[in-house]
Amino acid sequence: MKAILALEDGRLFEGRSFGATGTSTGEICFNTSMTGYQEVITDPSYRGQIVTMTYPQIGNYGVNPDDAESASPHVRGFVIGELSPIASNYRSRQTLAEYFAEHGILGIEHVDTRALTKHLRSLGAMRACLTTELTGEEAVAEAKKSPSMEGADLVKEVTCAEGYAWEQDSRRFTMPNTVTGQEGNWATLPPIRSRIVAYDFGIKYNILRRLRQVGFEVEVVPSTTPADAVLKRDPDGIFLSNGPGDPAALPYIHEEVKKLIGKKPIFGICLGNQILGHVFGGRTFKLKFGHHGGNQPVKDLRSGKISITSQNHGFAVDPESFDTNVEVTHINLNDDTVEGIRHKEHPVFSVQYHPEAAPGPHDATYFFDEFADLVEQSK
Repeated sequence: MKAILALEDGRLFEGRSFGATGTSTGEICFNTSMTGYQEVITDPSYRGQIVTMTYPQIGNYGVNPDDAESASPHVRGFVIGELSPIASNYRSRQTLAEYFAEHGILGIEHVDTRALTKHLRSLGAMRACLTTELTGEEAVAEAKKSPSMEGADLVKEVTCAEGYAWEQDSRRFTMPNTVTGQEGNWATLPPIRSRIVAYDFGIKYNILRRLRQVGFEVEVVPSTTPADAVLKRDPDGIFLSNGPGDPAALPYIHEEVKKLIGKKPIFGICLGNQILGHVFGGRTFKLKFGHHGGNQPVKDLRSGKISITSQNHGFAVDPESFDTNVEVTHINLNDDTVEGIRHKEHPVFSVQYHPEAAPGPHDATYFFDEFADLVEQSK
């Protein structure tokens, strides 16, 4: 079926639909990852967004439940160059088109994603409409009427309704032995060393897996959990997760996290980093087209080491807005934006990128060990 992608500036892209049909709106962005489309689709940080993949062919290895980063997809739409006609992988359980049809997600293929990406790089992320039922003119009008990402509290849409202990799928998967032909199995986890509370602002499963893999017993709590309720649990540490939307639209979260500073060791990722920025007196601003993909270079200002990182965010912290007790520890080498901060007096640190790397390179996984060591030292 014919489909149309309409941008709010009037630019139209025509293609062929797959998955569900209908009309959907959201902010359009592009992701430069070469693999990991399922992790992208199920990342809660993409709530409210239509995602374009710059890699030309998508869907070739299908979809399977083990690689999901949450219980359901969160993208508002998916734009690709070519949908693979087959899904070839021993772990695949269904095709991408079948998965989208099951969950009501609109996809469009046969789009010139290179032209679209260059357009967004030049003019910036913007609102868009993906439709199989409207005319181009009607779709542009729908895009213009859709809500802006600035000022949007999307955390309330993705956070868990009730707290829970993370137990599902914590084991480390061992890849198949290509010599013997044996299938993969699950490796033994280390013993529990410490207990932490993880705030769910849109947390990814692989973050929870990595926390458990370094010896944490993890209790996940909703984004609205008061600070005193967390402290009553007497955890050894506190984790602030990734999540969608505008970090400036979350003052109710800023206030509660502020009460936790100095009480327990704290580690934040992505939105967690931006929340700490606000807690420390800083501001956040919207990036022109965001950082989405697995090839972002980040420099550790303390060691000089450079890592290639996985990222997914449309906002950044203003480094000139912090109080004097906060140090910028990491910067993005593409645009010099803040990629990591730490407090000079309290055991609190965060990074803007995704060390759990799902999808993405594994250069930054050491942060989970650093958090585990920090918690041990603070006991």
